[in-house]
Amino acid sequence: MTTPTGLSQAWKTYQQPAVPGSEAQVHSWWSWLSAQSLEAKLTVVTLLAIILAWLAEAMGQAPLLVTGLYVIAYMAGGVFGLKGGLESLRERTIDVDLLMVLAALGAALVGAPFEGALLLFLFSLSNVLQDYAMDRTRSAIKALMKLRPDQALVQRGDQLVSLPVEQVDLGEIFVLKPGDRVPLDGKVIRGESAVDQASITGESIPVSKQPGDPVLAGTINQAGSLEVQVTKRAQDSTLARLIKLVEEAQSEKAQTQRFLDRAEQYYAMGVIVFTILVAAVPPLFLGESFEPAFYRAMTVMVAASPCALIISTPAAILSAIGAGARRGVLFKGGVYMEQAAGIKVVAFDKTGTLTQGKPQVTDIVVLPGAGLSEADLLALTAAVEAKSEHPLAQAIVEAAQARGLNLAEVEGFQAKAGHGAQGRVNGHLIRAGNLRYVDDSITTGLAAAKAELARLQAEGKTAIAISRGEGPAGQLLGVIALADRLRPNAAEIVRDLKSLGVTRVVMLTGDNERVAQAIAKEAGVDEVYAELLPENKVQRVKELQARYGAVAMVGDGVNDAPALASATIGMAMGAAGTDVALETADVVLMSDDLSNIAYVIALSRQTRKTLMVNLGFALAAIVIMIAAIFTANFPLPLAVVGHEGGTVLVSLNGLRLLLFKR
Repeated sequence: MTTPTGLSQAWKTYQQPAVPGSEAQVHSWWSWLSAQSLEAKLTVVTLLAIILAWLAEAMGQAPLLVTGLYVIAYMAGGVFGLKGGLESLRERTIDVDLLMVLAALGAALVGAPFEGALLLFLFSLSNVLQDYAMDRTRSAIKALMKLRPDQALVQRGDQLVSLPVEQVDLGEIFVLKPGDRVPLDGKVIRGESAVDQASITGESIPVSKQPGDPVLAGTINQAGSLEVQVTKRAQDSTLARLIKLVEEAQSEKAQTQRFLDRAEQYYAMGVIVFTILVAAVPPLFLGESFEPAFYRAMTVMVAASPCALIISTPAAILSAIGAGARRGVLFKGGVYMEQAAGIKVVAFDKTGTLTQGKPQVTDIVVLPGAGLSEADLLALTAAVEAKSEHPLAQAIVEAAQARGLNLAEVEGFQAKAGHGAQGRVNGHLIRAGNLRYVDDSITTGLAAAKAELARLQAEGKTAIAISRGEGPAGQLLGVIALADRLRPNAAEIVRDLKSLGVTRVVMLTGDNERVAQAIAKEAGVDEVYAELLPENKVQRVKELQARYGAVAMVGDGVNDAPALASATIGMAMGAAGTDVALETADVVLMSDDLSNIAYVIALSRQTRKTLMVNLGFALAAIVIMIAAIFTANFPLPLAVVGHEGGTVLVSLNGLRLLLFKR
């Protein structure tokens, strides 16, 4: 079976627009195929036998060789259809499995074995693709399970004991070391640290944790050590609920296929019953001999067999999928290609989707009397932060490097988790962090620093203060603000979606309200919902579906997985997306280009139009040929020609989608 990581890595190879048939794509599909069931291997045998039979016939080889190759194709392609048809008969139902086998045999009886073999190949291929979809669903759940540690370091008396998370009870205390992933939901009782919650809440910046603050299973502890009291058992944790939500959403989607199954049963039953009546009624009640009645029944069987109907859909869908792949879009199935045409709402995650996914310096404010330039303030701060591993510190250092600033040597570096860092630069104590950490009885510049911090935080930015010295002799030098910036073309993409007729563009995020509102205003979205946990995102998606109709959810994180699964169409960012998001989504934007969302909708609408034309033509051809059989003695050879001609025409019409350009 393909592992979640392996599958996601295969998708990540498409960060540049891909061409179907590339080495990586062929290797990925072949690796999956080689590990699958006998049906997958027999499908390949069927295709090879059809190709060899066609070549042998075209080259004038012995009829016995051609016949033998077609027999192999029929046996390899029809064995599972025959098995399924017989099982249905035992349950007193008739389904499309049996019809496919009978239609293929009917084609052989009227001298068209190639068409019958091709029908069996397409039917077998559809079953293999269904197995692939089920395997992908299981992989999504496995990828989620990998986020939760199996063990927790639990305090039992004076000892620390490593226990399976299922054996840890409410109220027990577990210890988190720097870099540990949180095994269970709990509340901090001792210690201070910063916790990366992006996997669950989507927050772009680690959150400071102090006694009394909650922590969530699946998140990552950073610099400090924490002692945490368990508030929820393993089966009730936020991550466990997230896994359950994905399972439920996937199963709900699977249920939408039941209508198609019922329709296939009715069609198959109708064709078989009608064929039997055509063969039996004239000899029994109208005095006609059996031979012409049987001939007419076989002609009806060929004319009514759904070859054109079956081929027309994959011809269009696979062509559209190929066109999408060239553009850097991976569709995981034809059903998603069709459903994208009806999208009424596009819901974006914020961090890593509408935004670039990491903090960047946005403002450098030098306070009056500091006697520094912006470059000087940035260089001082970056010198101290260069020894810190905090994401904000790294962003400040990157900003200084981008400006080509030289960083001084730092002595006596110290970092306090959740507060800030300090060190001596050129003999002066420089502190960078929150205001409580840096002021240390400093009054010079305090009022101005508070005002700037309040202004920048009101804009949804994370702001840190910088001071020099300590006590009465110390001075606040300035404030540096950071934020997760909007993607450069995000606002243009929102406008483009609305021009396509998308009713609402919405942002769903686990980040705080101020940050969310600032980003939403800049992007021009219609609605914004902030401070959402994964289950809240699912609830919002379902509310949007109830109000407006089909919803596309666009995200990249683990916390987005339930919403991706619950939406009509889930779209994941391929290059930056987590394994879980990639596995759960229905569409992967392989190059992280948000403009492809509008392309997906336009391509899907054109595909739907093509499908309607193809299906209408195929059905019309069946109706016309059957009418001609009874009114004009439409001969069997012409039925074969009409049937094959219709199949070719709808296939060519579908292939036109390979050339689609918006």
